[in-house]
Amino acid sequence: MLELKNIKKDYPAGDGTVHALKGIDLKFRRSEFVSILGPSGCGKTTMLNIIGGLDQYTDGDLVINGKSTKDFKDRDWDSYRNHTIGFVFQSYNLIPHQTVLQNVELALTLSGVSKAERKKRAVKALEEVGLGNQLRKRPSEMSGGQMQRVAIARALVNNPDIILADEPTGALDTETSIQVMEILKRISKDRLIIMVTHNPELAETYSSRIIRMLDGTVTDDSAPLSEKEVKLETMRDSTDQEQSRKKKKPSMSFGTAFSLSLKNLFTKKGRTTLTAFAGSIGIIGIALVLSISQGFTTYIDAIQEETLSSYPLTIEKTNTDLTALMETFMNIDSTDADHPLDKVYVKPAIYDIIDAMNNMESTENDLKSFKSYLEKEDADTDSDLHKALNGIQYSYNFDMLVYTKNVDGKILRSDTTELLQELMLEYMNVDMSSMTTMSESFGFSSDSPMMSMFSGGASSNLWEEMLAGDDGAAISDVLKNQYDVVYGDWPHNYNEIVLVLDENNELNDMALYALGLTSEEEAANMIKAATNQEEVKRNTSTWSYEEICNMEFRTILNSDCYSHDAATGLYQDLRDTDTGLQYLYDNGISLKVTGIIRPNKDTTAPMLNGSIGYTSDLTKYVVEHAKESDAIAAQLEDPATDIFTGLPFQEAKGDLDDAGKAEELRSYISTLSDTDKAALYVKMMSVPTEEELSGMVAQAVDGKSR
Repeated sequence: MLELKNIKKDYPAGDGTVHALKGIDLKFRRSEFVSILGPSGCGKTTMLNIIGGLDQYTDGDLVINGKSTKDFKDRDWDSYRNHTIGFVFQSYNLIPHQTVLQNVELALTLSGVSKAERKKRAVKALEEVGLGNQLRKRPSEMSGGQMQRVAIARALVNNPDIILADEPTGALDTETSIQVMEILKRISKDRLIIMVTHNPELAETYSSRIIRMLDGTVTDDSAPLSEKEVKLETMRDSTDQEQSRKKKKPSMSFGTAFSLSLKNLFTKKGRTTLTAFAGSIGIIGIALVLSISQGFTTYIDAIQEETLSSYPLTIEKTNTDLTALMETFMNIDSTDADHPLDKVYVKPAIYDIIDAMNNMESTENDLKSFKSYLEKEDADTDSDLHKALNGIQYSYNFDMLVYTKNVDGKILRSDTTELLQELMLEYMNVDMSSMTTMSESFGFSSDSPMMSMFSGGASSNLWEEMLAGDDGAAISDVLKNQYDVVYGDWPHNYNEIVLVLDENNELNDMALYALGLTSEEEAANMIKAATNQEEVKRNTSTWSYEEICNMEFRTILNSDCYSHDAATGLYQDLRDTDTGLQYLYDNGISLKVTGIIRPNKDTTAPMLNGSIGYTSDLTKYVVEHAKESDAIAAQLEDPATDIFTGLPFQEAKGDLDDAGKAEELRSYISTLSDTDKAALYVKMMSVPTEEELSGMVAQAVDGKSR
């Protein structure tokens, strides 16, 4: 039995409330044809929606077979609508792209009914409404009355207890309306039919009970239930509750849902295509934004890694404060002297510069402790410092003595700075070594930009140690990612090296000379041509990869260069004589070119600046074997005496006053040739523009920071 107990329904409307139902009390028999009449807006459809579970009441209770619905959840309402209620709407609500049979079957898809059973029951329901011969038609091929009968068949197919019909004949003509009413009257013999209509004639003719409503209340009921009927219906409710527990909850298999969705997509190809196109544009747009963002991030990370690998953070053992020197350079043209403008006066320049150089403060960095700290942190995977490091390289303040034989058969040291100094002295009568000695005396390292300024800008990094990898690897992955091996392979042993080309497979002419691939005459001709402002013929020589890898280099340990003379008791440098140099060369460590590398196309800032790369294993080998030197042992045994001259070392003059420092400067300058004096003065005084001065300052600061 269906019972409405004081059902109320309110709707908010602006600042007020509309009372659609004002306390409806009704009981319905299990099988009867009830028509609800009343003017528009009296609450007929609202009450029908509440009975069908399409809308929720504000107050009261809807009792179904003796069970209250106050505690119903969404799933309970779904089960109620699926198994208990059948709907017949005025607008039919048929799916256009489905056939008549498929429209009726659709009501069974949520009931857990098999496909064969669904078809059997749908055909039977359509036959009951007289459409058994039109199963394959679509709604667009049928009349209004036929479509309404399909809607009735759809409502009946699930064998519901209650049929709710909202103006089922509102869109039909008189003849068709009678046909529909006949069907409803026939099926009302074994189920409850509640129909909302505005047609009192049809209601009087076909209904067994008429309920009239006005302003949300029931004004008349033609056949209310008697007390005896209520008791009888209550007894049946207990039986129905037991049966309702056995009803399945609404469910639809994945296959059925997928099939319906796919068919819906294919039957509306235009809309599906447009939706897919619009969706794809959005997806592609999002993908493009993400890819561009990720690409930029990856590119920036790569550029940062390459740039930092080319200009690494370098910490030297000694740090020199250049503030006083830079202030002197900046104020070289200014003076605070106060004297009359009637004579020519002296403005100090050389003295101030040298004094500033002498007074530069140097501090010692504890590199040993810092090295231990880095290695400790390197093992700690949770360290932020560890995450920021791509590699750690330790360099030592010694010259790698590498020699080769050039095309003339002459043994020469493979060092561009030394060779350039020799050429400048021999062919231009310019002694660059004196400038180098002076800059070193002021605390600049041999490879610093300030040192390069005094030595004429010559590059001294022909031979360069390559960054080692983690876990003992000879070459870092960062380096391998930046370079392609165009021939051979990367070094694996301490005595293996690689030739480094630029992106055009070229080496500069000075590097070729230092590697022994060109003669001294060719290098001299270039210097002479540049000095005389003559055009020089471009060198078009080439070398095969095999020729490069067959080259022979020898590295000589610094500790092996000195021999003890028993007659004098002093140590002599074997490199000072051709015989001694030949002996050292013959007994040197042979270095083999195992490969040729070139920056790959994706590298914007290659790590290596030199033309020959060697591994840190060679550096370690040289450092370890230096301990075996007799010359070093002898010097350490007698630190006060020079083992090469036998004379005591000159005492440091760090405590001299300004007058003493000036005298030392004059004494040093007096030992220079006129050409060297002029070069020294030019180097110290030629700061014509602010831009050039800024460049010198930047170079000096960068050199000392490395």
